[in-house]
Amino acid sequence: MQFKDIVGQQEIKDRLIKSVINNKVSHAQLFFGAEGVGKLAIAIAYAQYINCTNRTKTDSCGECSSCKKYAKLIHPDLHFVFPVVKIGSKEVISDDHIKEWREFVNKSPYFTYNQWIEQLENENKKGGIFVHESKSILKKISLTTYESEYKVMIFWLAEKMNIQTANKLLKILEEPPEKTLFILITENTEAIITTIKSRTQPVKIPKIDDDSLKNYLQKQSSITDDNEINTAVKFSNGSLTSLNKYINELEDNNELFDFFVRFMRTCYKFSIEEINTLTTEFVKLKREKQKRFFKLSLRLIRENFMLNINNNNLSVLTVQEQNFSNKFSNFIHQGIIEDLYNELDKAHHDIDRNGSDKIIFYDTAIKINKLLRKKF
Repeated sequence: MQFKDIVGQQEIKDRLIKSVINNKVSHAQLFFGAEGVGKLAIAIAYAQYINCTNRTKTDSCGECSSCKKYAKLIHPDLHFVFPVVKIGSKEVISDDHIKEWREFVNKSPYFTYNQWIEQLENENKKGGIFVHESKSILKKISLTTYESEYKVMIFWLAEKMNIQTANKLLKILEEPPEKTLFILITENTEAIITTIKSRTQPVKIPKIDDDSLKNYLQKQSSITDDNEINTAVKFSNGSLTSLNKYINELEDNNELFDFFVRFMRTCYKFSIEEINTLTTEFVKLKREKQKRFFKLSLRLIRENFMLNINNNNLSVLTVQEQNFSNKFSNFIHQGIIEDLYNELDKAHHDIDRNGSDKIIFYDTAIKINKLLRKKF
């Protein structure tokens, strides 16, 4: 991973490069920021730059032996700590899943916690960095470097460390072996104990700027329309993972939006025949798609309420959604917004709890009909 491979974040790249050139690399750093802004990618590129044997003023060379090993994440002086899932009483540490981790990160270092846990085929389990990990960490830190100047240990989602693991790290963070670099990555600084934070240099990774995301879209996606590109960037809110998710689900979202339009129009008219038809279509959807429909409905109701109260700056809609909402927003007024939102939220919750999709959908339609007919 080189700095040139990272989307945006030029100011952070320049700052980290300068610290290396001026020989002012802090031994323990805390990279914090929102999901999808590139914290892991930056950490790897930074570590590669530090240990590159032929680095330039702007990036690692990508050609030396160190860079080639970093590119595959197999450098002997590069170590990772990340959440894993316990299996019964068995002791599980990051190294038990290092092969999957390398493959997953090499596909793209922009991913979420849930995506990683799903990769472990344990989407219904809670991942963490458990106390057994500390033994492995202390063992690795005690060894001398194999090939490079610096030994680097990257903690991905350090907030997932349990308290015992965190406490065992305190001493080595305070008195680390020479030429050892710890990079802790977090999306929730509040979940990290104060004594850990006090021993690390904070590095805030901001949201990715709009121009960088637009350039990424133009190179990596089939979207060419300027309005669609701008809409996608707005939805991403500075997160590349959110942008990729939006692009990947675009076709499905268009289909669900069409269903939402039919649903709302049918609810307003309350045609029993049409409600029955929509219910039949709804129950044929997979459970995840049913949940996504209600999540989409919640978002659209919120955005239409923003339009209704003339708060257009806070509303984020696609061109297609905007055209529908120009009239539909008139019905989403202050007198019904709370009840309407609660009904859709309850439907999503009930679907998530594996309730009867047929009953949930039909019952929600009846309640929405009464609300849409309600005058302000």
